[in-house]
Amino acid sequence: MLTDIYNYLELDDWIATSGQPSEAQMAEIAVAGYQVMINLALASSDNSLPDEAATVRAHGMQYIHIPVIWTQPTVNDLHAFFVAMQQHQGQKLFVHCAANMRVSAFMALYRVKRLGWSRQEAFKDMHRIWEPQGVWWEFIEQVLQMKD
Repeated sequence: MLTDIYNYLELDDWIATSGQPSEAQMAEIAVAGYQVMINLALASSDNSLPDEAATVRAHGMQYIHIPVIWTQPTVNDLHAFFVAMQQHQGQKLFVHCAANMRVSAFMALYRVKRLGWSRQEAFKDMHRIWEPQGVWWEFIEQVLQMKD
């Protein structure tokens, strides 16, 4: 079941997020109708699949890899994420990283900066997963202060 994937969150009918899915869970994601898989983890992250791109494509989904270094998230990484989200609007998207921390922060920022959500509403799902500190807190604050 999708709910067995580490830190799985269904955000709406079109977007779900999680930590690293297993190969078997990739098949379940495809059966659930997801068309695009976005991975924000590094290929060397804990529990990463040997060839995730091939696994995802074998299940008929498009694969997008935006490797975000845990200790160094960048505005360029976030911009690439925004572009991927916008290019695939209207498709079912499954977005993951190692633990759904990178993803939940990027999704919250996407909701504020691109969809116009209030900060309070946009960050609710992230706070279900974690409370950013250090580099991540600074990164989030930096992005929120930026002009679009």
